[in-house]
Amino acid sequence: MPAKKPFVLRLDPEILRAVEKWASDEFRSTNGQLEWIVARALKEAGRLKQK
Repeated sequence: MPAKKPFVLRLDPEILRAVEKWASDEFRSTNGQLEWIVARALKEAGRLKQK
């Protein structure tokens, strides 16, 4: 698995609460949920190379 690059992400508190709730509902960490959301958006936009 490739190394992950840490970075700071600022979110509106309401958005963060919604992501935290969504993550909890799907038994993921908040970070894992954000990674899943970004990956899904990139795939849908055709911007992520297929493996």
